[in-house]
Amino acid sequence: MKTIGIVGLGVMGASFAQRAKALGYRVLGIDLDPDTIEYAVMRGMVDEGSTDASILLDQCDIVLLALYPRQMQKWLLRYQHDMNPGTLILEISGVKSNVTQPAQALLRDDLELLSIHPMCGRESRGIEFADPAIFDQANFIIIPQPSNSTNAIVFTSAFAKELGCKNVSVLSVEEHDRMIGFLSQLTHVIAVALMNTHENSHLVEYTGDSFRDLTRIAKINEDMWTELFLLNKDILLDEIDQFAASVQQFRDLLVREDVDAMKSAMVQSTARRKKFDR
Repeated sequence: MKTIGIVGLGVMGASFAQRAKALGYRVLGIDLDPDTIEYAVMRGMVDEGSTDASILLDQCDIVLLALYPRQMQKWLLRYQHDMNPGTLILEISGVKSNVTQPAQALLRDDLELLSIHPMCGRESRGIEFADPAIFDQANFIIIPQPSNSTNAIVFTSAFAKELGCKNVSVLSVEEHDRMIGFLSQLTHVIAVALMNTHENSHLVEYTGDSFRDLTRIAKINEDMWTELFLLNKDILLDEIDQFAASVQQFRDLLVREDVDAMKSAMVQSTARRKKFDR
């Protein structure tokens, strides 16, 4: 039975903990907030927990880092010496090039850091919103570096399937950050911008599902997402520019009352959207 240490028991970390424990892993929880540790232990999310990582790390075969991206290097510098040789470290930060590559440079030679990105989550924050069902049928991405071993990649791919994920893909760092700039970061920018377009609280009594669905992710963790946007700034700016050009193009069609072109754009969007239906 492998022991997994989860560092950071927010929505993602605690969801990982619950699913791993249900699968039979021994799960140790690490978080700076003692109330969060108590919550996790009392509800059986973890077998044991502590606010002091050094107490638990030498028991772990696998350490999963569910930290804000800018915290990872500082955490590794402080705690990597408490881990046993051969420990596999999985990190789930939302961007990779400006996070994991610097982390790899400071890592001990006898530890292995592998980047992953489960494409699931919740717009809410905090352990009380954790839900292992977020992994069911989710997509899971592995982003290896040249230093990563085949054994680590094979184990992590099997672990993703154990979690309940449907598709496991392998991308380069560059492919991942370009993809995430469009599929995740741009969509959050759009949701935030839409909610801030008008003071719209008086519309609550009139809205339908389309507005609620489109703006669900506007309930956003401002601390984490600001970090993610800045760490992927150049790619995200390019995606915003492309989106703005697409909106401008549709606006021009509307100005010209080009019915055929507007319908063609809608037919194309409908066909593309169908591919994303589960």
